[in-house]
Amino acid sequence: MTASDSSVAAVMAGPAGHRGWRARLAAWRVPLSVLILCLLPWVLPSQALAVNVLIYGLVAVGYNLLFGYTGLLSFGHAAFFGTGAYVTGIVIGKFGLPWYAAVALGVIAGSALAFVIGLLSIRTRGIYFSMVTLALSQLVYYVALQASSLTGGENGLRGFTVAKIDLFGWTVDFLDPLKKYYVLMVFAAAALWLVSRILNSPFGAVIEAIRENETRARACGYDVERSKLIAFTLSGLICALAGTLSALHLAIVPLDILHYQTSGMIVMMTLLGGAGSFFGPFVGALAFLLMEDVVSLWTSHWQIVVGSVFILFVLFLPKGIWGTALAWRAGR
Repeated sequence: MTASDSSVAAVMAGPAGHRGWRARLAAWRVPLSVLILCLLPWVLPSQALAVNVLIYGLVAVGYNLLFGYTGLLSFGHAAFFGTGAYVTGIVIGKFGLPWYAAVALGVIAGSALAFVIGLLSIRTRGIYFSMVTLALSQLVYYVALQASSLTGGENGLRGFTVAKIDLFGWTVDFLDPLKKYYVLMVFAAAALWLVSRILNSPFGAVIEAIRENETRARACGYDVERSKLIAFTLSGLICALAGTLSALHLAIVPLDILHYQTSGMIVMMTLLGGAGSFFGPFVGALAFLLMEDVVSLWTSHWQIVVGSVFILFVLFLPKGIWGTALAWRAGR
């Protein structure tokens, strides 16, 4: 083989090697992600921080399905996160139903809301889509504010606590932070498996085609509006699940969970970690919450510092922390 033949072979093997590496990573992404998450309580400064990273990372995973993989920028996902939390708290605190029924009803309510908001918004595009989702989510915020007999109004929802959880025949002390974390991990692992199955399915290929070129996807015969509605609803479902876990964790649902600032925080976490990457949302949640904890010790205006860091990431690391790491690994 001549030197030129060797060069050609190397060039052809490079992309194939990258594809093989990515395929192997995709095949193991769920167990690897779960393994990393299992180690979080042992490497982070506090177990409470680990629980918050798990919950907010899960919200960002749901948002990433819509933004990172479908290409739709929503500013209204706090509505689904908060709805899941509020319904869980109301069902436990006011109706006395068991925790698993509350979680199921919270997920159903959040998914139904996502379906309705999706129906009203998916036929718009670009900034109009973003503004419609923002407006509708703020409508949900004001409904919760006015329905104070159910939601507690400005004071938030209180008066419900889950002390023990029966899971697969085991009774778990839910007041123990470490045990609580691993109980919530079961739900996070199930959500990650669901997202992985979606992305590996033909539907996953369709939504990625819509992200790359919506006009071409429509010309190929795909029902773009229907696909976007399904993606929007599934995204809301995962965010609602995270909301139910937040309610179980905190035993309180603050009104701010429905505020547009929460939606902005979800967007920031997704972009910091890397939109369109599987594990990136958890990395983004970890980065955001660590910055919040550290900077807030120095100044009450920590949002300015975090916002400045976010701007730098958008300008110089648009793929986010995890996305940039994957791109660097693929380029080696």
